[in-house]
Amino acid sequence: MSELIIRDVVAEDIATITAIYREAVLHGTASFELDPPDEAEMLMRMEAIKDVGFPYIVGVDANNTLLGYAYANTFRSRPAFRWCIENSVYIDDKAQGQGIGGKLMAELIARCTQLGFRQMVGVIGGGVEHRASIRLHEKLGFNHIGIMPATGFKHGKWLDSVFMQLSLGEGADTDPDLDAYPGTLYRQKTKP
Repeated sequence: MSELIIRDVVAEDIATITAIYREAVLHGTASFELDPPDEAEMLMRMEAIKDVGFPYIVGVDANNTLLGYAYANTFRSRPAFRWCIENSVYIDDKAQGQGIGGKLMAELIARCTQLGFRQMVGVIGGGVEHRASIRLHEKLGFNHIGIMPATGFKHGKWLDSVFMQLSLGEGADTDPDLDAYPGTLYRQKTKP
């Protein structure tokens, strides 16, 4: 494979992103969705992620063929979680096994660290059956933090969810700056 070019996602990428995700939904276990979303829904999701300031990137080859994408999104909606994000990475079937996922994830980790996030969580659908994703996370320094058995039912079987976590930047060694992003994503109304 020629050199991978990583860039920010643009609206024109949505058709290919939708096709890649469609395959993952219909034939894989990484996503627990059962019906693949259409382009309008995928565009809305992408814009929502970017509007908050989270990174959403794509990997393309020299011909600008989109080979995969990755993004970070809210791990949980409660505001105390705002320093913790969840990663997602999806690679076109024809481009799997070429190291694209690792390059996209490394860039995603770097961008999230630069933004001030302190923890990144990977939730791997399909559990231990999704060994490639588990190995990718391990290679990038993620630690196993738990397995939730039988959390999804897809393709006629129960699927586990594997949770992995990576500390970013100073992690929990220091208190975060409430006046800097991502602290500014929420302002507490009442003081304890």
